[in-house]
Amino acid sequence: MNAIDPKAPQELAPAHLAGPAFELFRAAPKGQPPPTPLVFASPHSGRVYPEDMMSAAALDAVSIRRSEDAFVDDLVAGAPAHGATVIAARFARAYIDLNREPFELDPNMFADELPEFARSRTARVAAGLGAIARVVSEGQEIYRRKLTYAEAHARIEGAHRPYHAALAELLAEAQGAHGFAILIDWHSMPAAAARHAGRDRPCDIVLGDRFGAACAGLLPGRVERELEAMGYRVARNTPYAGGYTTEHYGRPGRRAHALQIEINRGLYLDEATLSPTSGFAALKAHIEALTETLAKADWSALRAS
Repeated sequence: MNAIDPKAPQELAPAHLAGPAFELFRAAPKGQPPPTPLVFASPHSGRVYPEDMMSAAALDAVSIRRSEDAFVDDLVAGAPAHGATVIAARFARAYIDLNREPFELDPNMFADELPEFARSRTARVAAGLGAIARVVSEGQEIYRRKLTYAEAHARIEGAHRPYHAALAELLAEAQGAHGFAILIDWHSMPAAAARHAGRDRPCDIVLGDRFGAACAGLLPGRVERELEAMGYRVARNTPYAGGYTTEHYGRPGRRAHALQIEINRGLYLDEATLSPTSGFAALKAHIEALTETLAKADWSALRAS
């Protein structure tokens, strides 16, 4: 993966650089079996804001960027060297949220009718955070006009569908080679949310396994032990139990195990300036060490699950 200079400012990409929906960094060349069952995903770290979005936006570029899981793709950049394939979104979360159902849409955002199959009555839509978000994290309205369903459909077909098609293929390759697949879906959470995750003090990491439904307990148990040994405070499923990706791909009975990892942004990011802090390098090194441990672990019990 091309490393991001953590000291360099991140800017909105020009529309003509929109390009593919994701970047893929394989641990082995395509056509060869992946060396481990590990697949890492970073669905919310994209920094491309196409012109069709920005021309309709009411917010400036910096305000919109506050919804990103900034630099998470770079935090996991060392994973392929240890046998884990990485897929990272290029388009911004505010443009299309890949951790939502594709047609989880708010009808109040659109000038025309949505199709009947659109899921408009979910808690995430009510909060303004459907597949196409209405607000950024501070509750600011993103758009100055209503969108059209054609615009939503273009984002779904151009970004959401190809990303998930690629992710499903990666998991199938891992399962075909090893008898099971392990998906780690990487995210970051605002420091304010992390303060509510711990019982008596802020939490550093939240592991989400849909309360045990998305993976065998062996997986979050091992991750939790490794992180705590590194000095991190770890919580499970509160306030984040896992989103669409964890729920959709986590099928332990079919030997597909999915775990969401939320990182407290206060560990590595100045949330006011969206610049990495001095903690960035240490956190990245710990994530790489965790990856190496997971790659070398004996997961044979998952093959029989």
